[in-house]
Amino acid sequence: MLWHYDVTPHEQSHLNLFANRPQPKKKRKSRTAFTNHQIFELEKRFLYQKYLSPSDRDEIAAALGLSNAQVITWFQNRRAKLKRDMEELKKDVETVKVLSAHKTFLENVNDMNILKKKIMHDDGGSPQK
Repeated sequence: MLWHYDVTPHEQSHLNLFANRPQPKKKRKSRTAFTNHQIFELEKRFLYQKYLSPSDRDEIAAALGLSNAQVITWFQNRRAKLKRDMEELKKDVETVKVLSAHKTFLENVNDMNILKKKIMHDDGGSPQK
């Protein structure tokens, strides 16, 4: 048995919102797979130049067979990666500082125990006051 359901004008307007939704105008470009040579050259340039002038960008794009947009995006992503890496390194350094301070404290406690044992040994058994 088929059920019939009457749609109110208000419900119809909500349904039309979905039916009349504009379709995306253009598809997103697929991810660029850079060659090892392109990555090597981009990384080499990035070592001494974090930001490119338009003429530098044109030069690199032409030399590597890439578009200006690809070079711009690669450098933006690479700067973001450098920033993330630097922040992670700072966290690691802080962790090492905390751990080394903790280790130093434990070494001092250990040294005091050794010293206490040495004093007891040298004094014939009773710790000095």
